[in-house]
Amino acid sequence: MRTEKEMYDLIISIAQSDERIRAVYLNGSRTNPNVPKDIFQDYDVVYVVTETKPFIADKDWINQFGEILFMQFPDEHPDYPSDKDNFYGWLMQFTDGNRIDLHIESIEHAMANIVNDSLCKVVLDKDNCLPDIPESSDKTYWVGVLVVPKQCCKRFVA
Repeated sequence: MRTEKEMYDLIISIAQSDERIRAVYLNGSRTNPNVPKDIFQDYDVVYVVTETKPFIADKDWINQFGEILFMQFPDEHPDYPSDKDNFYGWLMQFTDGNRIDLHIESIEHAMANIVNDSLCKVVLDKDNCLPDIPESSDKTYWVGVLVVPKQCCKRFVA
């Protein structure tokens, strides 16, 4: 299995060498400082691109990431509408055990939506096109807890 460093180096080098890719950000569990690392974590990667259609039309560019065991195309599902002009994704499992959930996103879509996920971390921005975002945090994913004063609990004790 490729190491985390090898995977990040690959993700960044592909973006740096492709002029169509203008920025890269990560999201998900690997950007969450409160989640312990484990071998089952995937890499949630978003490439911010000048245009989505060329990436969708020629899927062979994906082979740069490694030998694919299987791949899913969730945006091709006929029962779920997709905005392929702005956003498209591949879910990939590689023969070495690594997994990447890769999305391409138009610059306009990224600028408008990156702030909606608190678990984002920008790792490359060739044009400084992405807005400043706070440090990655899982706070927006917390489930509220109801705190009941101790005196209220006495009513429910038999």
